[in-house]
Amino acid sequence: MHQVPHVVVARREGFAHDLEAYAGNPPRWHDWDTLAAAAEPDGPVERAATDPLYILYTSGTTGSPKGVVRDTGGYAVALAWSMENIYGVRPGDTMLTASDVGWVAGHSYIVYAPLLAGATTVLYEGKLVGTPDAGAFWRLVQEHRVDVLFTAPTALRAIRKADPEAALLAGYDTSTLRALFVAGERLDPETYYWAGRALGVPVVDNWWQTETGWPIAANPLGLQELLRKAGSPTVPVPGYAVEILDALGHPVPAGEEGNIAIKLPLPPGTLATLWGNDARYIDSYLTQFPGYYATGDSGYVDGDGYLFVMGRTDDVINVSGHRLSTGAMEQVLASHPAVAECAVIGVADSLKGQRPSGYVVLKQGAGIAGERLRAELVALVREQIGPVADFREVRVVEALPKIRSGKILRKTMRQIADGKEYSVPSTIEDASVIEALLPLLRPGGNA
Repeated sequence: MHQVPHVVVARREGFAHDLEAYAGNPPRWHDWDTLAAAAEPDGPVERAATDPLYILYTSGTTGSPKGVVRDTGGYAVALAWSMENIYGVRPGDTMLTASDVGWVAGHSYIVYAPLLAGATTVLYEGKLVGTPDAGAFWRLVQEHRVDVLFTAPTALRAIRKADPEAALLAGYDTSTLRALFVAGERLDPETYYWAGRALGVPVVDNWWQTETGWPIAANPLGLQELLRKAGSPTVPVPGYAVEILDALGHPVPAGEEGNIAIKLPLPPGTLATLWGNDARYIDSYLTQFPGYYATGDSGYVDGDGYLFVMGRTDDVINVSGHRLSTGAMEQVLASHPAVAECAVIGVADSLKGQRPSGYVVLKQGAGIAGERLRAELVALVREQIGPVADFREVRVVEALPKIRSGKILRKTMRQIADGKEYSVPSTIEDASVIEALLPLLRPGGNA
């Protein structure tokens, strides 16, 4: 097993550390302030384009985390191209990527891409609500004259929950903002429209993965802004040949949902392998559909070539022989004026195979009785998805379990609901949310 030889620890207000407690025990522990005081400037180090730049572990929402290996040259090329042609950011602009710097969005669009583009990058440490209120992003835009803001749908949903009418926005000057980019979870139409109305700028969904390092599909604002469609990250960007395949690997017609796959070879900037495990890289991504990279996501392409990502492939459930997308049901639930965010999971059912079960978080101040809300949501799904969905279960919850990048732990919720063994990922944002949901998720839980 590889042993880490050195650990650098930074002193933080309110977080004391005692390095002496670790003295004599490998690894060697170092104080950041002491090292920085003695440091001297050094020049750049020449590297080959194919040398590894970093190892970034995936979130672990769908299994044990995988160490994605990113190369140096191809990644720089992809990020520089995407900044100009997708995000429309040029030298002298200011970009605020409101993400954890440890996640792929933070790596790509806080640390590397803005600096490659000659732009200013804003590194924000703090909550988006409650510090002191849900106007934190708007304050940052005003203070730093931000041109482009990039965040996750879950962040917008949290702001919308706390400030449904975006009243706090009126207290800030956001006139410099040209566009809002969103990625990390599926952007539901209601949140898309809410953000667009509030900010008055293009809201651009873009879809990608830790493994790809930069967007697979987006609206290329820097090249030419295309017509935006709610629920779609628009079209595949140059370098990605996206196809929708059935279970046997055959392309499906436009409008039909299937497995989203990318025809090989992958473009620059995507993962080179998994750290220390080439075999797992091949098994995880290249084996299911020979000649393709399997994204693990489900979706469809419409007649105009627009891609719609509906969720992970294991979120497509089978209800009495009908294959249904829980993402489509979530889209319907999110359209209800009282719902801030939601999740739908497929629960094992001895008669139907699986049945959908919905969990909703309400907007602040939403005054609606639980039974009335349930009846309205059931009616909405019946009207828009159809009676074959057999959607009957709705539970109001205080919060949904998420990892720190904002992805909802639907797989963990499903495992608990099915009475299976489960493990809570170390990347969970708040473990107490799972504890609070256990009585509702476990078999026999109260509706």
